[in-house]
Amino acid sequence: MSKHPTLFAGVTVVTKANVYFDGGVVSYTVLLPGNVKKTLGIIRPGTYHFNTGASERMEIIAGDCRVKLDGKDLETAYGADTSFDVPANSGFQISVDAGICEYICSFLSAAT
Repeated sequence: MSKHPTLFAGVTVVTKANVYFDGGVVSYTVLLPGNVKKTLGIIRPGTYHFNTGASERMEIIAGDCRVKLDGKDLETAYGADTSFDVPANSGFQISVDAGICEYICSFLSAAT
């Protein structure tokens, strides 16, 4: 059984896509009850760097990627049904070698 949600009920979806790196990464914002914000997206093959304001949890729901958190030397591989956390006011590099990596990003705290 999958560890990640397969359906979000009672939500608002922002229809304007968040497009990064010339379409290498595309996501949509989902607003849940209780002022909870998530994004659902895909990452195409390539290497991309993101900065964070709020702390984030990235759940990989399909595909594979490699991640290196800012300030760390170790790159870690992630696949479906795995996740990693990124501290607030930080960043991470994410690489996809082949195929499409699908993810859910949950914003865990407000930026300081």
